[in-house]
Amino acid sequence: MAITQAMCTSFKVALLNGEMDFSADTTQVFKIALYTSAATLSAATTAYSVTNEVSGTNYVAGGNTLVISANPAATGTTAFLDFTDSTWVNATITARGALIYSTSAGNPAVAVLDFGADKTSTAGNFTVQFPAGDATNAIIRIAT
Repeated sequence: MAITQAMCTSFKVALLNGEMDFSADTTQVFKIALYTSAATLSAATTAYSVTNEVSGTNYVAGGNTLVISANPAATGTTAFLDFTDSTWVNATITARGALIYSTSAGNPAVAVLDFGADKTSTAGNFTVQFPAGDATNAIIRIAT
């Protein structure tokens, strides 16, 4: 089993088909679900699944709803998007990675996050801290 950080290939196709909307006035909802080291997630992941999703105190299957911190923007030839950090409060969980996905029909995958090792919280906050929302660091970037 392995978790490999990637923008999902199916997400790229969905963008070209106009199926993903990250604008301020979107009605689409994006979530982040946490996974154990037993999960297999990669660029080939197409949708959210409960298989090997974490479980524990104050974690609900499906994960947290993400908040887009600003409209998509661009610097030079790179477009990017940023989310506010996501926290599970007073949680007892262990996660190796995460999946960002849309709650639209079929729960299509957007991106896989690899934490590099198991991360644990015991009756404390478990936070996924997103990098700076810029052309070099944002978690979702499209560049030439």
